[in-house]
Amino acid sequence: MTLIPAHTTRTCRFRGQGTSACLFFLLVLPFLIFQSFASPDLDKTQALALERYGTHAAETVAAWRQMIEASRALPDLDKLTKVNTFFNRRHLFQDDIIVWQQNDYWATPLEFIGRGAGDCEDFSIAKYVTLQMLGIGNDKLRMIYVRAQSGSLKPIAHMVLGYYEEPTAEPKLLDNLISSIRPASQRPDLTPVFSFNGEGLWVGGATTSVADPTARLSRWRDVLERMRQDGL
Repeated sequence: MTLIPAHTTRTCRFRGQGTSACLFFLLVLPFLIFQSFASPDLDKTQALALERYGTHAAETVAAWRQMIEASRALPDLDKLTKVNTFFNRRHLFQDDIIVWQQNDYWATPLEFIGRGAGDCEDFSIAKYVTLQMLGIGNDKLRMIYVRAQSGSLKPIAHMVLGYYEEPTAEPKLLDNLISSIRPASQRPDLTPVFSFNGEGLWVGGATTSVADPTARLSRWRDVLERMRQDGL
């Protein structure tokens, strides 16, 4: 597929859908605010993991911290591999209704680690936050909402994390559905709808991102606030 580059003005819709689909997800997604995860309080995060979820969660946070420290000096592409592997191998994919008894819940990395399971948004958010901790900025990272096609089955809503080496480069995709990180052109099963990060949202033919701090609360704003409470 052809995913939108980091600074684009092209319309991006999944096949067979019109503007209404994009507008629907603009309503349920937040208006975005800048968030940096460069200086987290991971001692607090680990203590909360023990308090809320028990020993295994605290040990997983400790392993997460060790992975972060061991990866700081690596090239970006090696950081991507370390982070993608860490979450894909340690966490199960499960729907929100099973994990949280809600139809749609965006978990913080601590909540995701604590439950040991989550859906595609939870994997993407955890990887995004971790890569920011490793010094990869918003200019190179986007969470990308896509439609995923599997055989003759109906396409499903899905989210992946995109890494853009340059603003106009083809993104490399970190996905919980597969273990390898692949360029977007090698994922014909995915059709992009829109992308966002901590600084903006790109959808349709817009030339600028959406950024309105006076907008009503929504899932992304809510998860950012819970991340701050978690020490992130």
